[in-house]
Amino acid sequence: MTIIEQINHGIKEAMRNRDQLRLDTLRMLKSKILAVDARANLSDAEVLKLFKTYFGNIQEAMEEAQAAGRPEIAQKLKSELAIIQEFLPKAPSPEETKKIVMQAIAESGAKTKKDLGLVMKTIMKINSSVDGKLAKDLASQLLPD
Repeated sequence: MTIIEQINHGIKEAMRNRDQLRLDTLRMLKSKILAVDARANLSDAEVLKLFKTYFGNIQEAMEEAQAAGRPEIAQKLKSELAIIQEFLPKAPSPEETKKIVMQAIAESGAKTKKDLGLVMKTIMKINSSVDGKLAKDLASQLLPD
């Protein structure tokens, strides 16, 4: 079952269960797909790329809501993130991420923090489901100035 089929099935289930938050989130995901291709003829890889971008946007909005002292909005966005995460590949643990970062530093031949962009590019080639912010922080710690 493709991701698009899973979303369509999830929409039907959310309607039956009267789960408004899930229904709204799944409809938004579907609209993201349809905005790119009106016939929803995207591969799963392309759909995942869209969802990762949307996930990042929602995560950023949640952080802003928390900073602005709006816990009710932050909680709603957190629930949306959990639903979106069901469709994304599981991110590696912090320990696994550190191993990937160390491997990327070795493969890229990075010597200083000036080579951080090269390291990040190599990290994403090794495993694109890595948390970019965590990987960048780890790489910055491991590379000398």
